[in-house]
Amino acid sequence: MEANRGQNGIQLLLAAEQEAQHIVNASRNAKLARMKQAKEEAEKEVAEFRARMEAEFQRKLTESSGDSGANVKRLELETDAKIEHLKAQSASISPDVVQMLLKYVTAVKN
Repeated sequence: MEANRGQNGIQLLLAAEQEAQHIVNASRNAKLARMKQAKEEAEKEVAEFRARMEAEFQRKLTESSGDSGANVKRLELETDAKIEHLKAQSASISPDVVQMLLKYVTAVKN
């Protein structure tokens, strides 16, 4: 009888160990499934974020390139105006500069 009870105890322990192993395996599989799902969700979020950022970049690029022609035209007009202003200033002081140069070139020092 004592041997029979010892045998039953061993059988109970083996059954409990197998049940615990099944629980651990089920838990491990559930954890792996949750990790896989989380990874897929993260990849989806990253793809959506990347798409939003790319769309924003393309929109800004389109906006800035659309204005590029206007900016170039504005800069050309500003540059031409500055060139004309400099020509007018140089024309107004040119006689004075020529007189000053002639004065110093023709002055004789001993």
